[in-house]
Amino acid sequence: MNRPLFYLAIFASILAISLAVSQAGRAQGTKYGQFAPPDAFEENPQLAYYGSENEWSRRQFSKEKAEDEYKRRGQRLLLATLNGNPNKSLDWAAEYLAEDPHDLESIYNQSIAYCQLGKIDQAFAAMKQAVEGGLPIERFLAGPRQLLKPLTESEEFQEYARSRTSGLLHGPMLGCVTDDSARIWVRTENASPVKVQVFSCDTQGNPSSNIASTSSSLVDLQEDFTAIIELTGLQPNTQYAYDVLIDDQSLLKGDRPHFHTFPEPGAPGIFKVAFGGGAGFMPEHERMWDTISSRNPDALFLLGDNVYIDLPEEPRGLHQYTYYRRQSQPEFRRLTASTPVYAIWDDHDAAMDDVWLGPYLDRPAWKPAMLRIFMENWVNPGYGNQESPGCWFKATFGSVDCFFLETRYLRTNPFGENPTMLGSIEKKWLLNELKNSQARFKVIVSSVPWAPNVKPGSHDTWDGFPHEREEIFGWIEKQKIDGVLLLSADRHRSEAWKIDRPNGYPLYDLMSSKLTNEHTHECVPGQLFCYNKLCSCGMVTFDTTQADPTITYEIVNIDDKVIDTLVIKLSQISF
Repeated sequence: MNRPLFYLAIFASILAISLAVSQAGRAQGTKYGQFAPPDAFEENPQLAYYGSENEWSRRQFSKEKAEDEYKRRGQRLLLATLNGNPNKSLDWAAEYLAEDPHDLESIYNQSIAYCQLGKIDQAFAAMKQAVEGGLPIERFLAGPRQLLKPLTESEEFQEYARSRTSGLLHGPMLGCVTDDSARIWVRTENASPVKVQVFSCDTQGNPSSNIASTSSSLVDLQEDFTAIIELTGLQPNTQYAYDVLIDDQSLLKGDRPHFHTFPEPGAPGIFKVAFGGGAGFMPEHERMWDTISSRNPDALFLLGDNVYIDLPEEPRGLHQYTYYRRQSQPEFRRLTASTPVYAIWDDHDAAMDDVWLGPYLDRPAWKPAMLRIFMENWVNPGYGNQESPGCWFKATFGSVDCFFLETRYLRTNPFGENPTMLGSIEKKWLLNELKNSQARFKVIVSSVPWAPNVKPGSHDTWDGFPHEREEIFGWIEKQKIDGVLLLSADRHRSEAWKIDRPNGYPLYDLMSSKLTNEHTHECVPGQLFCYNKLCSCGMVTFDTTQADPTITYEIVNIDDKVIDTLVIKLSQISF
């Protein structure tokens, strides 16, 4: 072969190998590439309209993942049953129980598998073992209901459960607290009218005999047996207690949670918020919720990766199971009964890791259902609008305005031209709200980090959308908007970053995303400080009563130790 033909043949071979690797990459995945199912490439063979920077597969539920991360173990077992292999689920559960005889998630999944095999006596025995081992019986009543129906409809189970349940499976969860209103979310055993009674409290916080207000709602079967009860006519800056009733019978057994309304919008005050993401289910870390509760925050901001689903194509059984694990936890229920929750999602709850969901409202076909199941399980002030749905909304706490962002639902491919994380409608809303806000502090809450180089080499953070990030930061400077603070999550650690700006004040990005996760991300250069040794949360206190209002950021670990502290004065973040 002559030399030109030889080199041409070599070039052709290299090209063929490159194309093969590129196609294989879509299926097998390599880190920080463009990966998606075939239908995502139908419009453009070179650019997936939805996809991920990581392998698009079921790798999160592999044997290796289940061994490394406990949150995957129960999911792996349930998927085997959902895929028609309950015997395989039983075999795997037996392997886990041989290592840890007290593994309650494996015992729970044994009960589900036995139900699918029609072995109700074995299902009951597994259920009883799990409950007596400490698993809340509400897990079996919540379900997934269809999977456990053969057990829960049996006379033996109903007799066993009768004295152990109140009819309230999940909640009450407090949310949407303002100066004159609040909402209470519940999930009940049956479709019944639910009533919430609200009581005034005396100066010691004890409920008085006078009912401040009463509101009711019908549990909606279409919303997975949940109801949201709206409480109105409350007074600003006032403490209340409440009870939840069905047929005038208390579901809380006299243990009435308390909450505190906020001052009127614009009024000075002290407001403390606990925030974080990365809340994968880990039984030994669930005490983190009690740690947060002990510090009496005025609100809890959950910034994504709240439960870790990671399989958008699957039936709702996996999604429900993943939410129910957390919502049945006594520690979580204690905290959220008295602390208003404001939740956004991130990649692991919206679909899978490092995902962009594309510019369409109803494509891929599973996208609206993923948002719907999120909405069933939280109690937010809003979910965007019809033109731009998602987890974006505003919440006001005295003289602090918080703008929670949806960063996944309409996010476009970061490898394309002019990608957007927010979409035009949400972005316009954010810019207008920032411009018009009269609050002393304006907090922009994102599920992914704002600061550069937080996740080197990745397009998943705001680094993948630098023009849009600059548009937001530039708008703050153009409009001379004082008092902007950034909150974010995603990286499994807690940290603080200072983003210096050439034409404005420095922007501080306060991050925390290791609430209950066992998995940890290493600290990277450039932070003001970083902590990743144990689970932790961010605790931010806004004090607008001072002449120069302050923000105090603390990293608090699971053992209730303050690791690092940063104080920011309003004068430092003003023009």
